[in-house]
Amino acid sequence: MSIVTDAKAGRITEEMKIVAAKEELDPEFIRRGIAAGRIVIPLSPYRKVKYGGIGQGCRTKINASIGASSDIVDMEMEVAKARAAEKAGADTLMELGTGGDFLGMRKAVCDAISLPVGSVPLYQAFIQAAEKYGSIVHMTEDELFKATEEQAKLGTCFMAIHTGINQVTLERLKKHGRYGGLCSRGGAFMSTWMLHNEKENPLYSQFDYLCEILSEHEVTLSTGNGMRAGAVHDATDRAQVQELIINSECAEIAHDKYDLQVIVEGPGHVPLDQIKTNVQLMKVMSNYKPFYMLGPLVTDIAPGYDHITTAIGAAVSASYGCDFLCYVTPAEHLALPNLEDVITGVKTSKIAAHIGDMIRLGKRDEDLAMARARRDLDWEKMYSIAIDGEHARAVRNSRAPGDEDACTMCGDFCALKIVNQHYDLAK
Repeated sequence: MSIVTDAKAGRITEEMKIVAAKEELDPEFIRRGIAAGRIVIPLSPYRKVKYGGIGQGCRTKINASIGASSDIVDMEMEVAKARAAEKAGADTLMELGTGGDFLGMRKAVCDAISLPVGSVPLYQAFIQAAEKYGSIVHMTEDELFKATEEQAKLGTCFMAIHTGINQVTLERLKKHGRYGGLCSRGGAFMSTWMLHNEKENPLYSQFDYLCEILSEHEVTLSTGNGMRAGAVHDATDRAQVQELIINSECAEIAHDKYDLQVIVEGPGHVPLDQIKTNVQLMKVMSNYKPFYMLGPLVTDIAPGYDHITTAIGAAVSASYGCDFLCYVTPAEHLALPNLEDVITGVKTSKIAAHIGDMIRLGKRDEDLAMARARRDLDWEKMYSIAIDGEHARAVRNSRAPGDEDACTMCGDFCALKIVNQHYDLAK
């Protein structure tokens, strides 16, 4: 029995109570949201995880992605990144390795942290096929479903499954063309396999079988975004929208027929003026399923600073109703992220999520508390409220002021201190 089955039957589970307490919501609100498919709580029967709600009424959540590549395989480093992401405040973690021991790496990561862990099982299936047969195009359908089940049994809580790539989607892509090509690794793998074998995507043609596997292991389905734009000039094109249509239909089947929790993934590179359109289109089309935005990056010309371009897009996305944000690190488009990149990516996205929640949920109490602490020059209070209080303290101490009440920005002429000596502006 799944958490969706319980919710539809009117039962409030322990997971729902925990999430309700965290979100300061009524447990019945959480139950109704899960029953309707508008809230998910990623979990697994194989490992205990921190429960977090994603979706309607819940705070915007942050995912951090890690994983070895064919160039760099270091299991200890990936485990260290996973722990760093959890400590920095990530709500979930995706292990997206494309090199080394797929199952061993994922098990080590799952064992090291308490966050819900996600994956993309087709990576394993296609890359192992390339190693075994000499090319990804020789992967068998059974190998794809076997990889999915293997990863589920490790305690994977949610999976990005590329259900929306079918023959119609590919036809839209070919007819419309792309300025920036196809940036999704999963999309590139699956479309190449389909074209070579002249066959339909098995994740679409055998969707019922896929749902049976996910249901057995209570994995949350995240409908993958294989047609997402890799350049702002390709945003919201026909292939992306066609995939969203298919994913929304699959999401409905998965939730209504199989009692699966479902997330719908959204695009990656989107100019600022198209973000509202993308969020609203996805929400309406999927019947308000939780929306997982990969970024988004709002310009293509800032490599090395893409965590900043993403934070701008993510804040706007969250304000319009995006529920779940995948971080982007400074290394995006350049290199495999290192430990510091992961930490920076998480903290930058946490800022963006908070800014979005100030609009979408009216969450401004912390900002009010910070305003009062700054007015009162209460530095310890400021550090306790800050998203990264340790960093704030370290910056101030690195340029220590002569006057302990002020900072070296203003020194003896601190505006707040001057006014506090002559006025009482407390509210």
